[in-house]
Amino acid sequence: MLALQAGAQTPLALTVAPGPPPHESIPQGEWRSGAFRQESAGKLHKLHSSAQAGGEVPFQAWVEGSTLLVRADELEWNEITGDVHASGHVYFHDFREGHEMWCDRLEYNSDEEAGKFYGVRGQTIPHVTTRPGVLTTTSPFYFEGEWAERNGDLYTLHNGFVTNCKMPSPWWRMKGPRFVIDPGEKAISYRTLFLLRGVPLFYAPYFYHSLEEEPRKSGFLIPSVGNSSKGGFLLGAGYYWAINRSNDLTYRAQYYTSRGFAHHLYFRGKPREGTEYSAIMYGVQDRGRLVNGVNQQFSGVSLYAVGSSILGDGWSVRGEANYITSLRFRQEWTNSYNEAVGSEMHSVAFLNKNWGAGYTVNAVFSRLENFQSAEKQVVDPTTGAQELVADVVQIRKLPEVEFTGRDRQFWRKLPLWFSFESAAGLLSRSAPVFSSDGTQLIDRFQTGRLMNRVNLAPHLTGVLHFGDFHLIPTLGIRETYYSEGQAAYEDRFRVTGTNAVRSAREFSLDMVFPSLSRTYPKKTFLGDKLKHVIEPRVTYHYLTGIGTDFDRFIRFDETDIIANTNDLLLTLTNRLYAKRGENVQEVVTWELMQKRYFDPTFGGALVEGQRNVFEATADLAAYAFVAGPRGVSPIVSNLRVSPIGGLGVRWQTDYDPRTGGIVNSTLGLDYRWKKYFASGSNSQVHVDPSLGTPSADQYRGRVGYGTLNSRGLSAAVDAIYDYRTQKLQYATTQATYNTDCCGYSVQYYWNGISGLGGFRLALSIANIGSFGTLTRQERLF
Repeated sequence: MLALQAGAQTPLALTVAPGPPPHESIPQGEWRSGAFRQESAGKLHKLHSSAQAGGEVPFQAWVEGSTLLVRADELEWNEITGDVHASGHVYFHDFREGHEMWCDRLEYNSDEEAGKFYGVRGQTIPHVTTRPGVLTTTSPFYFEGEWAERNGDLYTLHNGFVTNCKMPSPWWRMKGPRFVIDPGEKAISYRTLFLLRGVPLFYAPYFYHSLEEEPRKSGFLIPSVGNSSKGGFLLGAGYYWAINRSNDLTYRAQYYTSRGFAHHLYFRGKPREGTEYSAIMYGVQDRGRLVNGVNQQFSGVSLYAVGSSILGDGWSVRGEANYITSLRFRQEWTNSYNEAVGSEMHSVAFLNKNWGAGYTVNAVFSRLENFQSAEKQVVDPTTGAQELVADVVQIRKLPEVEFTGRDRQFWRKLPLWFSFESAAGLLSRSAPVFSSDGTQLIDRFQTGRLMNRVNLAPHLTGVLHFGDFHLIPTLGIRETYYSEGQAAYEDRFRVTGTNAVRSAREFSLDMVFPSLSRTYPKKTFLGDKLKHVIEPRVTYHYLTGIGTDFDRFIRFDETDIIANTNDLLLTLTNRLYAKRGENVQEVVTWELMQKRYFDPTFGGALVEGQRNVFEATADLAAYAFVAGPRGVSPIVSNLRVSPIGGLGVRWQTDYDPRTGGIVNSTLGLDYRWKKYFASGSNSQVHVDPSLGTPSADQYRGRVGYGTLNSRGLSAAVDAIYDYRTQKLQYATTQATYNTDCCGYSVQYYWNGISGLGGFRLALSIANIGSFGTLTRQERLF
C-alpha cells in the first residue's frame, strides 16, 4: 500500500512530552543522554524524568544517537548491548527513515535495529506518487495498533489500522490483524477490512501494494461494479501479471448481464533503455440486442499497439498499429466520441536513419483503412446470397523506402542549394464497388498485391537579396513510375497492367516583401506598448507535364494528386505585439491567404460536377472546394487572439467569393482563471453539394471548476451538440470531492453515436490510486 508512508508531523490526538531537540550532528557510534535524575552501574544507565517530582512531565529522560532518539518517563539503557527499555509517554524517532512512534512501553536494541512497541501509534514520511491520474497528498501515513515490532527495515503492526488521513477522524481506514511493511519495497495486510467513514466498504483476505519507485507485483485487481444503458448491470474483475523485469500484462474481464463478456488486455514492456512497446486489445462476446425486432450481434475485437527502439549508429524504429474487426463493433461499444466518429485507421512502422549533411532514409510499412460507411447488407451477384461487406478503402505499403536530402549549398560563394526526395515501394489499394442504391456488390477495385511505384523529385533553390526584399526561386522535376494504372470502365475505374511514367517539371518563385511596422507607445489593457507588424508574401508556382492523364494514375497518397497548375499564392500576415513589463508577447495574429489559378481546369484534369482534390488546392484549405473550373480559391483566414493571460481565441474561416459567403468556419475559445476553466467551439461546413462533403454545424463546450488535486468540490460538464441534426452527440458530467487523503468521483456519460450511456464511479486514495468504473482516460480531471 503506497499510502502506508506519510509525513513527519505529530498526530493531533497525541500529547508529546517536551524534551531536547535532535542534535544537528552526532558522530556515528556515539550516544548522548539526559534525564532529571540518573542512576548508573558501569555501562547500564537508568534515566528518570521529573514525573516523580510533580504530576506533569516538564522534562523527560532521553537517549540519542546518530540515527535515532528515544524519550520516556523511565528509560534504561545499556551502552554495551545497545538494549533500550522505556515506559511512560515513550517517543521513538528514526532519523533515517523519518519514522515517529509513540507507545506505552518499548523494548529495543539499537545495534540490531530490532524491538517491540506496545500500545503504539505512529507516522512516517509520505511517498508522494506523481503518476498521471493519481491523487496526491503530503499528509503523514498514520497507524495504530496493540503492538508493533521492528526487525531491521521490516515493520509489523498487530491488531490495528492504517490511514493517511488527518486524525482523529479519518475519512478511510484499513483495519486488520496484521500489517507487514517493508519501506521502499512493499506493504502487505491480511484479512483487511476497508472502512469509509466507519462504514465497511470491502474485505480483502490478502492485500498487497508495492512501495517501489516503479511498483510491479502480480496480483488480483479490486473488483468493479457499474451499469450500462445497453449492457445492463456490470461486474468486473482483473489480474495484473508482472511477467519479468521488462514486461507486464493487465487483464480485465467485464460481464454485462444483458449482453455478455467484454475483455480488456494491456501488455507493455521495456526490455532495455531506448526500447519500449505496449498493446491494448479490447474484445466483446456479444449476445446481441433487438433492433427493429431483430437480434443483432456486435461482437468484435479492436487492437492498438505502439513501440519504438533506438538501434544505435543513428538507426531507430517506431511503429503504431490500429485494427478493428468492423466499424459497427467500434461504434456500438466505444465510450469515446472521437473513436465513434473516426473513419480512418492508420497503422505504420518505419525504420529511420539520419546522418551527415541532412540525409534521411526511411523504410515504411503502413496500412490505411478508410471506412466510407458501416458494413453494407448486399446481395452477392454470383450466388444471390445476402452478406455483410465492409465499405472500406485499404491502402498498403509493403514497404516503401524513402531517401531524402535537405537543402545543401553547392559552394559558399554561390547562393544555390540542392535537395531531393526519392521513394520506391510495393503498394496496393482495394475497395468494394456497390451499385448506386447500395444493395449489390458489383465489382472490386484491386491493384496487384505488390504494385511498384518509384518516385524521384530533385530541386534546385536559389536566394537573392535586395535589401529587405528576398527572392527564392526553385526549379524541380518529378519523375514517377507506376507498374499499374487505371482506366474508366462504365461508371467506375478498373486496374490496368500498363506500365506508366509520369514526368512533371515545376518552377516556383517565393517573394518575401519587407515588413511594415508601427509602434504605439500609449498604454492599453493589452500592455504598456503595442507594435503592429504587416508581413506580405507572394509565391508563384508553375507545374506542367501531367495534362489529362491525371485519372490514369492510382491514388495512394499526396504524391499522386499533382496536376498541372499555374497559380499565385497571396499571403498577408498581421501581428500585434504587446510589451508587458520586460516581456513581449504576440497577442494577435491574423493570416490571410488566397490563390489565383491562371489555369482554371488544372491542365484538363478537372472533372465538372464532382469533388476534385489536387495538390494545389489541398495545401491551402482543409476542405475540398473544386467542383468546376475556378480562377480563384476561397480566402482562408486564420485569426488567433490572446488579449489577456489565460484567454485564447482562434477563428479559422474560408470565404468563397463565388458564393459571397463563408463556406467553412471553426471558432474556438479557451479561458482559465485560477481553478475555473471554460472552452467552446463551433464548426460549420457549407459547401457545394456536388463536392460530396456533408454540411455540418457542431458545437462543443466544456466548463468546470477544480483540478485533480483540488481539495473540496470539483465539477465539470463536457458536451458535443449537432445543430444540423438537432442531436446531442456526446455529453459527460463529473463531480469530484477530494478530502485531505481521498476523493470521490461520479460521472454520467452519454454517447449519442453508439447510444451507450451510464454512470461511472471511482474512489481515489491519495498516493495509492483509485478503484471503480471510472478510468483515468475517461476522467474530465
